Amino acid sequence: MDYFPIFCQLQHKACLLVGGGEVAERKARLLLDAGAAVTVNACDFTPQFHDWAEEGRLSLVSGEFVPELLAEKWLVIAATDQMAVNALVYQSANQQRVFCNVVDDPKRTSFIMPSIIDRSPIMIAISSGGKAPVLARLLREKLEAILPQHLGQLAQLAGNLRQRVKTHFSAMTDRRRFWEKLLTHDRLAQSLANEDNVNVEQHIEQLFNAPLSSRGEVVLVGAGPGDAGLLTLKGLQQIQQADVVVYDRLVSDEVMNLVRRDAERIFVGKESGRHSVPQDQINQILLQQAQMGKRVVRLKGGDPFIFGRGGEELETLAEYNIPFSVVPGITAASGCSAYSGIPLTHRDHAQSVRLITGHAKKDSQLDWANLAAEKQTLVFYMGLSQAGEIQQQLIKHHMPATTPVALVENGTSRHQRVVSGELSQLALLSQQVTSPSLIIVGSVVSLREKLNWFSSAEHGKAGVKIQAERVG
Repeated sequence: MDYFPIFCQLQHKACLLVGGGEVAERKARLLLDAGAAVTVNACDFTPQFHDWAEEGRLSLVSGEFVPELLAEKWLVIAATDQMAVNALVYQSANQQRVFCNVVDDPKRTSFIMPSIIDRSPIMIAISSGGKAPVLARLLREKLEAILPQHLGQLAQLAGNLRQRVKTHFSAMTDRRRFWEKLLTHDRLAQSLANEDNVNVEQHIEQLFNAPLSSRGEVVLVGAGPGDAGLLTLKGLQQIQQADVVVYDRLVSDEVMNLVRRDAERIFVGKESGRHSVPQDQINQILLQQAQMGKRVVRLKGGDPFIFGRGGEELETLAEYNIPFSVVPGITAASGCSAYSGIPLTHRDHAQSVRLITGHAKKDSQLDWANLAAEKQTLVFYMGLSQAGEIQQQLIKHHMPATTPVALVENGTSRHQRVVSGELSQLALLSQQVTSPSLIIVGSVVSLREKLNWFSSAEHGKAGVKIQAERVG
């Protein structure tokens, strides 16, 4: 370990900053955020330094650096573009036993400035020991994306509740279980983020008053269409906090690899016309797991509220007063069309988009005349088995037989395959792909050759006007 990591309490502590340029300005912001009493020494200052001085936030000393400026200082930062000045600051600081950081000069530094993630009172610092500052910055950016913005509020709340928890729960195991529930309570976290103090108090009282064993909850998470990079940050946070993940076949292996390692995984895969687990049984699995006090994530491909039957599952939970929340996902229509170079709307082609299930209840009737109207894009989910019916009905209701169509198989994944042609060929095209596939109908499909960025084209079988691509 080249450096000893510490966090310094600088509230009202006298600190010296040598330099008045933009780099020094960035360092000054950090010192001011930490509550330090800052003195800045330079021959010239940026306008921001003068503004801070007028506001009484720091003091300016104009002129060359002299060692006497270090008197009674706790630390000093040298941020000038003159090596000789920086060297003098470092030498003088060492002689007076004052910690010194020289910007971008690890050899003349007694402490280094890490990359910082500030979720006060939670603070995370990342350092490469001055060897790879860009790498440290990239790591900080990754952690910034993963860590919720309300983390600091949650830590502050926990601090305020410590004494009450200690009094309320005599056993250490009960206290630990309470903290685990509170710190992973999704609806409480959302209320904190919204600054909804009334709901925050309600959630806290529920946690204190309900039996610990019954404090389960369910989070309905959209996994997106396949590419793990399309999973939302909040979705990632939820699957990494879950005790149990209930998932279906449309959730990709890449997404499942991100699930917490010790979480229980329950597969409830379903296919159109062939249910391996009935929907009622899935509802009961969610209910039973939550009633056991577990944090349950129901992970669904795409978006759970777009042909995902998420509403049906939540209705069951609501009947039994099980807490739940929803994390939306990128729906297949959006993801598959984007990865196929097909904009769902376009000023010259379509002013609206219709999302239609090809797996509706038997007694449902589609308004085919309305669907066949011009200037719109149709996207059929789970429509492969109905491709012939879709083709027949749209042509019957006066949609041109030459209307471009595309079928996207395993959209957004490295196995994505796209077959395109005309509406009159839809039934034939459907035989060239397998489930899961999406059907897109509309003139926007004609833009695909120009806008396709995810794969290169191959031509289909002779005698059929088909275009197909495969990735990977």
